[in-house]
Amino acid sequence: MGLREKDLPAAEQIALFARLRAATTPFGARLTLHGSPELALAAGVDGVHLSGGGDAKAARAHLGPGALIGLSTHTLAEAAAADPAALDYITASPVFLTRSKPGHGPALGLEGLSAFARTSAVPVVALAGIDSATAATCIAAGARGVAVMGGVMRADHPESEVISLIAAMVERPT
Repeated sequence: MGLREKDLPAAEQIALFARLRAATTPFGARLTLHGSPELALAAGVDGVHLSGGGDAKAARAHLGPGALIGLSTHTLAEAAAADPAALDYITASPVFLTRSKPGHGPALGLEGLSAFARTSAVPVVALAGIDSATAATCIAAGARGVAVMGGVMRADHPESEVISLIAAMVERPT
């Protein structure tokens, strides 16, 4: 699970993370923070998700070998440059157009996502416009996981949407 509240002051992000940690610990969830490695370390999170162009080697050095470190990518060149010694995953986006970030595109589509998966030396997580109806197709295209925000937040029944997303991940196509 990733905390992405970049507009909140650091102290508020740390406080919010503490509440998330308390709620997710019984489930064994790993929590990451979208932002700086320094803030991630201060918050006591399990890792950091870096914006495109972020310094993954510096994040790994700062957070250590056990941290979960991801990086946003939007081009095949960025995917090809992903360093498996520093990164655990990259996000490929936008796979589909999304209401969460209107005008962000063009969409990669499933063919573009597949190209990211073939190009990257680290696992690819599909991002943008994903919901329970499209998650399995992203996995079939080569993604190792999906990242979802709006699909859950805008769902009439968020709990059911999360259950469906998990089912799509567990029942990976062969």
